[in-house]
Amino acid sequence: MTLTRRLFLASLAAAAATPATSAFAQEAVDLSQEPFPVKDEENKIEYKYRRKEVDFDSSEAPGTIVVDPKKRYLYLVLGNGKAIRYGASVGKAGRTWSGSATIGRMEKWPTWTPTPEHIAEFPKLVKWQEGGMPGGPENPMGARALYLYQGDVDTIYRIHGSHDPSLIGRKKTAGCVSLLNVDIIDLYNRVQMGTKVVVLEY
Repeated sequence: MTLTRRLFLASLAAAAATPATSAFAQEAVDLSQEPFPVKDEENKIEYKYRRKEVDFDSSEAPGTIVVDPKKRYLYLVLGNGKAIRYGASVGKAGRTWSGSATIGRMEKWPTWTPTPEHIAEFPKLVKWQEGGMPGGPENPMGARALYLYQGDVDTIYRIHGSHDPSLIGRKKTAGCVSLLNVDIIDLYNRVQMGTKVVVLEY
């Protein structure tokens, strides 16, 4: 087929109208294959905490996660002064640890084992002390979990999902740092084992 001048000009115009995207370009999260229902509830959180690409100056390499617990944001560094920013909820554990680590474990619909503090506050949770609560809609770890390690040592710091959008942007969660389930799925799909994570001081 001969490419006419009109078609050629039209193709150039279409290309010019399409914004350039980074290697970590935003993609729609496919929720249809999840074993449990996941709703995209970003309209239930403040606009500033919704996932978006933002300006972000950082000396960290592209692909690094940077957690700012004080501002309740998590950034995935894209490079060239850009990052994908996610709104987060930060629990007490997320405000007491800072430093550099790597993702040493990644789980879909992870199990959750309540701590003695959880059991003291909610005695009914004792049934999950052995073996943990299986993944699902009632599990406070949500749809995904990233476990941070320093070498072979588990820091006990987790980045995980949340079933409660009202927590995003607040200093309250059952764990360390939690994102909307749809956002933790998005982040999970963009990172890999060994990804560097930097947690800023609170």
